[in-house]
Amino acid sequence: MSELIKWFERRRETKALTTIQQHLALTTSIVEDLEKAVTAAIKNDKKEMRVCVERITSNEREADALRRKVMDEVSRGELPPTAREDIMHLVKRVDMVADWSRESTRVLSTLPIEHVPASIKNEFAEMAKGVKECAVLLQTCVNKIMTKPEEALQAADAVEREEEKVDDLHERARMLLGKENIPKAGIAVLIGQLFEALEMIADACEDACDQVRVIMIRK
Repeated sequence: MSELIKWFERRRETKALTTIQQHLALTTSIVEDLEKAVTAAIKNDKKEMRVCVERITSNEREADALRRKVMDEVSRGELPPTAREDIMHLVKRVDMVADWSRESTRVLSTLPIEHVPASIKNEFAEMAKGVKECAVLLQTCVNKIMTKPEEALQAADAVEREEEKVDDLHERARMLLGKENIPKAGIAVLIGQLFEALEMIADACEDACDQVRVIMIRK
C-alpha cells in the first residue's frame, strides 16, 4: 500500500484532506454550471448564461485559492516527499478541469450563438453533458481514495470510459463543422475552439484519474 493511502487512512480529518474535498466539490460545481451556461446560450437566454459564467469565474478563482492552500498544507505536513509530490500532482490536475471550464466560458461568451447551426448547438449540449459526467465521476474517484481505496481504480475506469465518449462526440462535431455552411470564418474558429476546450475538460479529468492510478499502485 502506498504511503499516501496510509496517510489518507490515518488522517481523514486533516485540513489538507478537507481542503482537497472542497476543491473537488467546487470543481464539479464549476463544470455543472458550464453545462447550464451552454444550455442557456443555446436557448438564447443571455441573462442566465451571464449568471452562470460569472459564477464559474468566481468559483474558478476560489478553486485556485484552494489549490494553493492544499499545497501549503501538504508542504508543511508529515508526508514523505514522494507522497507529497503525488498529492500535489493530483490537485493540480483536478484544477485544470476548472481552468478549462473557465476557458470554455471565455469562448462561449464571444460566440454569436444565433449564427451557429442547430446541429452544432446539439453537439455543444452533448459535449457539455459528457464533460459534466466526467467531472462527477472524477469527484467520486478521488473521494474513493480517502474512503474506499479498493474501489478507486474502478471509478478511474469509469472516468476513462466517459472521456472516450466525449472524444467520439468531438470527432463527430469536427465532421459536422466541416459540412455545415458557417456564415463567417471567425464563427467557425470560435466553434472549433469551444469544442476543443470542452474536450480538454474531459482530458483533464482523465489525467487526474491517471494520477489516482499512480497513487494506488505506488509501493
